[in-house]
Amino acid sequence: MSAGQYSLEIKEFDKNLDLTKLKPYGDTMNDGKVQVSFTLPVEDNDRGVEAAIRLARSMGLIDINCAHHRSLDKEFTFYVVYGSLLHSVNYEEIHVQTVEVEIMDMEQVGEYIKENIKRKVVIIGASTGSDAHTVGIDAIINIKGFAGHYGLERYPMIEAYNLGSQVENEEFVRKAIELKADVLLVSQTVTQKDIHIKNLTNLVELLEAEGIRDKVVLICGGPRITHELAKELGYDAGFGPGKFAGDVASFAITEMVKREKV
Repeated sequence: MSAGQYSLEIKEFDKNLDLTKLKPYGDTMNDGKVQVSFTLPVEDNDRGVEAAIRLARSMGLIDINCAHHRSLDKEFTFYVVYGSLLHSVNYEEIHVQTVEVEIMDMEQVGEYIKENIKRKVVIIGASTGSDAHTVGIDAIINIKGFAGHYGLERYPMIEAYNLGSQVENEEFVRKAIELKADVLLVSQTVTQKDIHIKNLTNLVELLEAEGIRDKVVLICGGPRITHELAKELGYDAGFGPGKFAGDVASFAITEMVKREKV
């Protein structure tokens, strides 16, 4: 079947939502409209544009338009390509691991701790290893928080410590022992060559070597972190983008009570 015939079929697709054949939504239901951007190691010329279009076609796009191309330097070019995606997914068959906990606000967290733990909860967090990014850990811990959600430092029944960035795992573990931490938060932003996985795995190994892994609630977060990945690496929970201090605190304190770590 030709690309032209595919294009005609797309325009004639049923406009009703069918979650067993889920496609991207652009202007109308089931039109499959997407935007992709990428860099090619070629100079900015017509051949490069054609290469970008052909790559988009191999991804399953039709009605392709290279809307933007710009030279990054003599031998690298950035492209923005639009098109309609032929592929679909069955949304009804998708099942993912998620953190299942009732989210409490700051006041509710405090009341829960008073009633069930009866002392302040000690939480330490850091961007560990070579990671110098602190936006994520700052959003969760610092008193001002992020997007209208206060950080853990503002929670009256939580004693929160933000150790900052580029904290070596060994130092993080030492601080956890020194402060008798209940909860450890690890933020990972740099993910090139899966460095975050190696670093997160190393931390678990160090905690196990010190005999305290089962004595703490261990949580990681970052733009490439999922709950499923966190569990695979030996963590209790993983939080990706769009999560706030309340999400983390609610899980941490309920997990403590669940384990009777009070």
